[in-house]
Amino acid sequence: MQLLTIGELSKKTGTTSVAIRHYERFGLICNVIRKSSGYRLYPEETISHIRFIKNSQSVGLSLEEIRELIHLQAQSGTTSQQVKTLIQHKLKILQAKEETIKAMIKTLQQLEASCDGKRPLSQCPILESLYASNKD
Repeated sequence: MQLLTIGELSKKTGTTSVAIRHYERFGLICNVIRKSSGYRLYPEETISHIRFIKNSQSVGLSLEEIRELIHLQAQSGTTSQQVKTLIQHKLKILQAKEETIKAMIKTLQQLEASCDGKRPLSQCPILESLYASNKD
């Protein structure tokens, strides 16, 4: 089994050593070997673990959600339905955020359209709108 220093692991994965240590502290990377000098050595399979973490982050999963996926993989009797349920939950959260962002974009577009940019700041319709009370 080949062991990698944190620097070698960082180069092979394109991940900073700070991030690798953070993943380790968060429980996402295990099987770290500590030398008597305090240096960390990582098994070569840690490369695929970091790839999994980065790919999971790229689709919006939090470190907590990634840790849950890793935990599910370690349990016997776990089915893919549990993974699917986690992904469905995350999808609902992201879809709700998408609706909120769309509403914010629409409001900002309306604010932008209300201002010709030629008035004194004291007459800026954008600022006036932002100071106005919302009557819901």
